[in-house]
Amino acid sequence: MKKEYDLSQSIKNPYTKKLKKQITIRIENETIDYFKNLAIEIDIPYQNLINMFLKDCAVNNKKPSVSWNTHKV
Repeated sequence: MKKEYDLSQSIKNPYTKKLKKQITIRIENETIDYFKNLAIEIDIPYQNLINMFLKDCAVNNKKPSVSWNTHKV
């Protein structure tokens, strides 16, 4: 092994954009339980399943139907 390496001619890894990014997110216990149980049924890790679901939403431009109840006082 050399003491030093010349990296001046190196190139950036072209696959870095395809890597996953670790984040912290707050998800309700019931939601986690749902995905864990589903993951057991189809035999894949639940975090992969959540990632696949979210990616499908992003690729297909799916948006949740959210309505806010506004009560006039």
